[in-house]
Amino acid sequence: MRVHVVSDVHGNAKDLARAGDGADALVCLGDLVLFLDYADHSRGIFPDLFGTANADRIVELRTARRFEEAREFSRSLWEGVDRQAATVAAVRKQYAELFAAFPAPTYATYGNVDMPTLWPEYAGPGTASPGTRVLDGERVEIGGLVFGFVGGGLRTPMNTPFEISDEEYAAKVEALGEVDVLCSHIPPEVPDLVYDTVARRFERGSRALLDAIRTTRPRYALFGHVHQPLAARMRVGATECVNVGHFASTGRPWVLEW
Repeated sequence: MRVHVVSDVHGNAKDLARAGDGADALVCLGDLVLFLDYADHSRGIFPDLFGTANADRIVELRTARRFEEAREFSRSLWEGVDRQAATVAAVRKQYAELFAAFPAPTYATYGNVDMPTLWPEYAGPGTASPGTRVLDGERVEIGGLVFGFVGGGLRTPMNTPFEISDEEYAAKVEALGEVDVLCSHIPPEVPDLVYDTVARRFERGSRALLDAIRTTRPRYALFGHVHQPLAARMRVGATECVNVGHFASTGRPWVLEW
């Protein structure tokens, strides 16, 4: 059995269309949407709406952790613009292309920048991606192994679209029970796994995921979210914890075979 795993697609539909080649299934751990490319400030919803110079400024403020200034600057740009309508229209455009690129079967969960309320329009029977199954706080058997999925992120000063409370997140983790492969968008709360060496900050990881790894001992814990991690792979007890990579920049899926 061969499964390809991707995360942090961030608009890379071209490589996504090939990500399942040679695999029995594709697993996607979220962040399909590209709001702003921190490597190329001309790409994404934000520069499309407000230009590259303003994207340069917002990245500068966020990288310096001047989050309140970044929020005030963003508010000033959105004045006079229907933020909800503009954002949803831009996300819909990206989702139409990205979901059409998924092979069948694909098992997917949400990232923190995704908009879950829109996914039923693009994934499942009667949509452009009928072979895509969305799971969040749910399990599925693939080739004899049980995969558990937990979508979204935890609350941060960045205030991305799908951030939830620690309690709500922990409840989804608990609902999975014992699984062979624990799939999430964010990592377990381990310093080496949550530190981004380029952004030079600790991203939010989940204590609930870490506790589940220690108590239920899955074979693998797979995740993304941290684009340039200090450690991309490490063992926690019996579990191999793997950051499956920033697919937007690498274009390569991580391969799991058994």
